[in-house]
This record gives sequence, C-alpha cells and structure tokens, in this order.
Amino acid sequence: MPGWPWGLLLTAGTLFAALSPGPPAPADPCHDEGGAPRGCVPGLVNAALGREVLASSTCGRPATRACDASDPRRAHPPALLTSAGGTASPLCWRSESLPRAPLNVTLTVPLGKAFELVFVSLRFCSAPPASVALLKSQDHGRSWAPLGFFSSHCDLDYGRLPAPADGPAGPGPEALCFPAPLAQPDGSGLLAFSMQDSSPPGLDLDSSPVLQDWVTATDVRVVLTRPSTAGDPRDMEAVVPYSYAATDLQVGGRCKCNGHASRCLLDTQGHLICDCRHGTEGPDCGRCKPFYCDRPWQRATARESHACLACSCNGHARRCRFNMELYRLSGRRSGGVCLNCRHNTAGRHCHYCREGFYRDPGRALSDRRACRACDCHPVGAAGKTCNQTTGQCPCKDGVTGLTCNRCAPGFQQSRSPVAPCRPLSLDPLRTAALCSPRVSGHRTGPQTGMTLGEGALGGEGGERESVPASHLLPRL
Repeated sequence: MPGWPWGLLLTAGTLFAALSPGPPAPADPCHDEGGAPRGCVPGLVNAALGREVLASSTCGRPATRACDASDPRRAHPPALLTSAGGTASPLCWRSESLPRAPLNVTLTVPLGKAFELVFVSLRFCSAPPASVALLKSQDHGRSWAPLGFFSSHCDLDYGRLPAPADGPAGPGPEALCFPAPLAQPDGSGLLAFSMQDSSPPGLDLDSSPVLQDWVTATDVRVVLTRPSTAGDPRDMEAVVPYSYAATDLQVGGRCKCNGHASRCLLDTQGHLICDCRHGTEGPDCGRCKPFYCDRPWQRATARESHACLACSCNGHARRCRFNMELYRLSGRRSGGVCLNCRHNTAGRHCHYCREGFYRDPGRALSDRRACRACDCHPVGAAGKTCNQTTGQCPCKDGVTGLTCNRCAPGFQQSRSPVAPCRPLSLDPLRTAALCSPRVSGHRTGPQTGMTLGEGALGGEGGERESVPASHLLPRL
C-alpha cells in the first residue's frame, strides 16, 4: 500500500496498461495440467465500458447556445462517459447550468452484476469539483454505502477528518475523506480512487470476508456536490450558474465469481453471469449445483479450490441433500445423502439393497441389476425378506437351502404348510417302510433333503428321487 492514498493515482496510460491483455492464459485456468480444480478469477476489465450512465442532470433540454440534445454535434449525453472512445472523444458529458445551490449532480453506473472493484476514475473536462462523494450498491441500487469522500474541506462537507497520510490502520475497510480531485496542467482534473486506499495493509482478500464485502458492488455512483471556489467554500452564490463536465468514467474490476470461474458471459436473456466451474452455479458461482452437495459451498482461494463435490450414489440416484451432522462426523469429508435411490438400492450412498432384495456378488455395485429379488419359497421360508448381503431366506424348522426349498438332513417332507418338514418318524413300521431296499437298486435311506413342492433330494449331494404326489407341497 502506498504511503499516501494518492500514491496510487492512475493516469490514463496506467489505466490502459492495467486493462490491457497479458500473456496467453492456459486452456482451462480453473483446472491444472492434471485436471484437478484450482482457484481462478476473471481478468481485470473496465466494468463501466459501454454501460448506461444515469445522470441526474444533462444539458440540452431545452437547447442552449452551447448544448443541444437534438443535435449530435452539440449534444453532451451521459453515454459519452463510458463510450469506447474514452479520452479520444472530443465531447464530454455536461450537466445543465445550475442556477442556485445546492449544486448536486449524480452519475450512476449499473454494472449488470456483482463485480469486485479495484479502482474508480473519472476525468473532468474543466476544473475538478472541490467536493465529490463516491458510493456503491450491492443490491442493484436499492441501497447505497459510501466508498470514499473527496474534499478540500472534509469537516465542512462531510463532518469527517482528513484521511491520515500513512493510510488507515484500523481492523477493516472504511470510507475515508481524501483530498479533492487534483487539477491537471491543462485545467482539467482527475478523480482516482483505489479500493486499497481505505484498507489497512496486509489484509488478504481470500481470507477476509470483510474485505470481500468491501470490494463487491453491482452499481457505482459519483455525487458531485461542490464546485471549486476561490473564496469561502460556503459561498455558492459566487459560482452560480455552474455546470459540471466530465468524460472517461472507468470502473476497474473483476467479475465476481468467488474463485470458481475465469470469465463472464451473457446468458440467453442478455444478463452477465459467471461461466462457473468446480460444480458451482449461479450468477456469481455462489452455490453448489443440485447434485454437488457432498460438502458445503466455499469461496475458492489461491491455495484451495473448495470445489463442490458430487454425492456418491453409485449411479443409482439423481438427487441428494447435504447433512451437516454427517459432515462433521466424517471429519469434514462427506455430508451428502442420496435421495430416491433407484434400481432396488437403499442407504445414504445407495450402497446396499432394499428390503426384499440382495446383492448379486457377480455384478458391480454400480450395475443397474446389482440387487436381485429374494426368491424365498412360499412354503419353506418363514418370511419373504432375505439377507441383503447373502440372499439367505429365513427358513422354517427343518427346512434348509438358500431359498428354503428343501428339507434338512434328518427331516422329511410333511403335508402341513405350517411345518413342511418334520423329523423322521419313530414308528417301527413307518421306519422300516422308509428304509426298505428299492427295486431300482438305488441306495436305501430315509427321504430327506426333499425339494419342497418339486420332489426330494437324497440328502445333501444325493441323487434326485421321485416322491408320491401326496408328499409334494405346491408353491403358493
């Protein structure tokens, strides 16, 4: 920061140098060579260039000898303040001839969207006024706050002490009162203001929300309040009638994108918006996109991109929400909760199968068919819901198998749908009949391991045998 607020006085040459393009930018300034996100900012521009200027007073209506709004050669409209011609234009905006005090005239420039200001300058076509107030709005002109005052008599005009020669030393930016705009050798004048002039040294924009708020503006207003006088500044009668004349109003700044865009574009409605990256959206990249809420939005800095992260839903959800408590419990790594999981999945990350389905180990978790429906036997199973990991159905007593479709060893099929498999009978005649040799020559033994409703299996790993139709339990 310069030792005196006017040490950063900007001449026309330095203004053009500041706004001139630098070396070629990388292909994607918001990502490094490896594709990782990094903080990025739009280039410095003259945000007032070509913008409409709202002047409270302009000469030419009615026409006078010096000014006629209906004659382009003699008109002095406010558009001359921000035209591309700049200082090369031979014409200047000129106010009406003010016959009496107060001699106040305002020039208002809507910037179209929020900008982070760097400087404001205005070149006068005659002797500069002795008192000027510079204001800003952050809500498109609904309210205004001072940026700085410029006066030869700060206490008289604004009730403030002049700014200290070594600059502010307080905790944050404030609107100070600086010396009046300087007169140039040719009789003109220049108002030049840097946003750093009202900020203590060492304040970092990335880490200071106060400074971020200070430099943000959607509109800039210049209030001309008192012309130069040779005698008592309170004697306005000595200078009336009086008119102001100025040209080349510049508002140097960067499109406010919170470190998540390197340029601004016009949308389909002609509004200026940031070309957002890092999973952000909005006119200023001020929020995360709908699915990118695994961690809270933050402004990017030169050290950390703070990119919004997509929720981890394994391809089974299109919407998610942020949960701060989960984010804290995870060590501030992840707070996204997937909504409306599809493909029969469930859970915060759609990472397990919903009730009535189980995970197919042969498919990836992101596969649309990763969850298979439980196929629990309607007679042998104690319920329709299987283990969501293994697919094992809950079997009734004496029933076994992944889907509860056969009798366990030591059990035989019964005719009861309540207890489809019962222990082997202890009746000697019954046991003898069950264990008698078979004509087919197959091994003997009790009818165990029967597939319910389909036949019987000769125990675990045995050969398929036929059973009487009266022993079959049909599927429901």
